[in-house]
Amino acid sequence: MKRTLIALLAFIFNSAFLLAQANLPAGYFFKTLPNGLDVLVVEDKSVPIATIEINVKNGAYTESPEYSGLSHFYEHMFFKANKDIPSQEAYINRTKELGIVWNGTTSTNRVNYFFTLPASNLDDGLKFMNSAIRYPLFLEQEMTNEHPVVNGEFQRGESNPEFNLYYEFQEKMWGKDKSRKIPIGDHDVILSATPEKMRTIQQKYYWPNNSILIIAGDVDHNEAFTKAEDIFGDWQPSGFDPFEKFPIPEFKPIKDNVYFVTTSEIAQAPVIYIGWHGPDTRNDVKATYTADVLSFIVNLESSKFSKELVDAGLALEASLYYGTDIYTGPISLRIVPNPAKIKECMAKLEEHIEMWDTDKYFTDEQMETAKNQLAIQEKYRMEQTSGYSHALGYNWAIKDLDYGFNYIDNINKTTRDDIRKYVRKYIKDKPAVYGILLSPEMKNKLNINKFEDLLN
Repeated sequence: MKRTLIALLAFIFNSAFLLAQANLPAGYFFKTLPNGLDVLVVEDKSVPIATIEINVKNGAYTESPEYSGLSHFYEHMFFKANKDIPSQEAYINRTKELGIVWNGTTSTNRVNYFFTLPASNLDDGLKFMNSAIRYPLFLEQEMTNEHPVVNGEFQRGESNPEFNLYYEFQEKMWGKDKSRKIPIGDHDVILSATPEKMRTIQQKYYWPNNSILIIAGDVDHNEAFTKAEDIFGDWQPSGFDPFEKFPIPEFKPIKDNVYFVTTSEIAQAPVIYIGWHGPDTRNDVKATYTADVLSFIVNLESSKFSKELVDAGLALEASLYYGTDIYTGPISLRIVPNPAKIKECMAKLEEHIEMWDTDKYFTDEQMETAKNQLAIQEKYRMEQTSGYSHALGYNWAIKDLDYGFNYIDNINKTTRDDIRKYVRKYIKDKPAVYGILLSPEMKNKLNINKFEDLLN
């Protein structure tokens, strides 16, 4: 009976594995370990290097105000002392011994850590990653040393002329939950980081069942799976779903148009942001692909938008952006208007937004160009596995691996009707946030006291 049960479980596991494999591109192999850790192996024998990457479903969207920016601080502490490495200096020395090029990033929806190293050092690299992801020490002195480093990144952001506009725009877009959309965080909270807060983040999100390990490059998938299970297999799962135990609040919709003016002494030119709440991968995944297509069409140099705003001299720059997200993706326009023609620029901009859902706004050729260029960009990214691993991890975090593997197919399926529905559902006649950045001198010279002064 015992042998029969074992055989049955093996059959079920292997069937699930084969089913997952059927949806993967050639050279890609996927497996979930018994502890819940997803493992993706990408074979690419072109260069004798390998990339080891771990993505964790953590980031700004998990941060209440008192933790704003601390997912990013945690990322920094990953590269410090752990149970096998006594100090940051020893950590750096070990990376040199293994020939590792390393880094990490924190975004709204994920934190990722990655090493690229000679393929011959894969085993040692996996062990090094295992120690760092599972056993950080959060030494108080190392954290004290890191405060000015992380805060320095915040201050570099402040040195950007658009920082004031960006920060206030996020506040107006997301209200009391703005911390969940600003990965760089809050200055005072960053300086408040403690070992206890780091452990709280670890105990909420740093579990195998909330992570994916990606091994890419000059590797054999069977050997890579064996090494992954040998090294990471005893990492105990959480026993709970982090997002059921610590649910993410839904963002409150924008009820009415919001207008604001902000100033900066270092602003060199006026900059306008306009934003709407857009689709996300939980509720309207199809529209996330549509958003990419429309944004690309609008941003083409040949587009009506570019010709009548930039080429006509009403704006120096004008672009439409959509950010794919798990919780309410942002749709935003960024415009650098001609200071002498700001009102004319705004009038023309509003005219264009009204036309985005019309059949004559763009040509069939422009739509095909957008689809082709998006596909080329995706194919190009896939050529370098050390870099593409980041995109794979991001897709896994915001939806699943298939979101990326099916990206080109879904882009190509986008129709004019899809674009029309997207514009009418999320943009046209919908409440939006309007903000403009000016220097105090520009504000006085142009006599702009409130954003409504720009509207006819």
